[in-house]
Amino acid sequence: MEGAELVREAFRDAFRGEPELISRAPGRVNLIGEHTDYNQGFVLPVAIDRAVWVAIRGRGDGRARVYSANFGQWTEFDVDSPRKDPSVPWADYPKGVVSELVSSGHRLGGFDMAIWGDVPLGAGLSSSAAIEVAVAFGLVSLFGIALDRTDIALLCQRAEHRFVGVHCGIMDQFVASLGRKGRALFLDCRDLNYEYVPLSDDVSVVVCDSGVKRELASSAYNERRAQCEEAVRRLREVLPEIGALRDVPREEFEAYKYLLPETIGRRARHVVYENMRVLSSVKLLRRGDLEGFGRLMYESHRSLKEDYEVSGPELDLLVDLASSVEGTLGARLTGAGFGGCTVNLVERKAVRTFEEFVGREYEARTGIRLEVYVCEASDGARLEEGI
Repeated sequence: MEGAELVREAFRDAFRGEPELISRAPGRVNLIGEHTDYNQGFVLPVAIDRAVWVAIRGRGDGRARVYSANFGQWTEFDVDSPRKDPSVPWADYPKGVVSELVSSGHRLGGFDMAIWGDVPLGAGLSSSAAIEVAVAFGLVSLFGIALDRTDIALLCQRAEHRFVGVHCGIMDQFVASLGRKGRALFLDCRDLNYEYVPLSDDVSVVVCDSGVKRELASSAYNERRAQCEEAVRRLREVLPEIGALRDVPREEFEAYKYLLPETIGRRARHVVYENMRVLSSVKLLRRGDLEGFGRLMYESHRSLKEDYEVSGPELDLLVDLASSVEGTLGARLTGAGFGGCTVNLVERKAVRTFEEFVGREYEARTGIRLEVYVCEASDGARLEEGI
């Protein structure tokens, strides 16, 4: 059964009626450009063919009733004053979107909503942004609010900052809103200029879920962000014009890195060189140099492991196993790290061998059954037809 039908059934069971509309937003996997987005740098994600679906119907009062089919839980709140409830942490995401819409001056009525998705939770594929964007896309459609796709992405980012409490960059919400089938999205996270980069039909994007979950809000994510800001503050002593690490050229970083404490310097080095890797990746993909792009993926992982220190033994093992499969062009952790997934660029003819070998060896060495997702680049948020 398709996601739209599953969420429709969940809505019928929960609310004894039909939804007025169903919206969908995808998860994402970032091919390269990790921890660069909140440093106003460059990223290269793809929206994937796993998504969150939201079924909505308006109400005649100011109440919101929201049911999560994945968790089998309810939440209910006043649209004008959503509040956090630790017993239903998943509800922070729809509540945050509602809170941001209201605080931005948009008029919302009451609504009933059911949510269902097949984006793995806590795996680094941004189920949170998929929920936010699906909810926002559905609500602006239901209530006739004039926001374009970029506006929706920015609103959802603010919701995560202000309500959820995670100081994420813009990448996840942006690609969930603006992704395109068969394309990666090259995004400048400072000015939000973007372009679509074709992906070769000869390769598959294969995601391996390590089975190690992580909670961004309670992890070292915010600490890494603060360390990058400290690096900028110190480098401004000699580079007063910089606004973020994206403004620091490699040559000047190497000349002035002595100003940074050892740990801060390694964090900054990752971001400076990762931005360069993204820019190089776009050029390589445009001319079809998949092997060159794959090498940059391996370099990215090494930097995330050694300089940014957001990898772990399971993620490192997955990259090592992937690299030993003939037909794997590149592999790296994707997402914030501290668990979650790796992304692998694999020749289509080698995908089955990859799945079998990496899955078998990973389970033998860790005792964890590996989940492998062979992904297709997908479109961003949309309303489902036929509702």
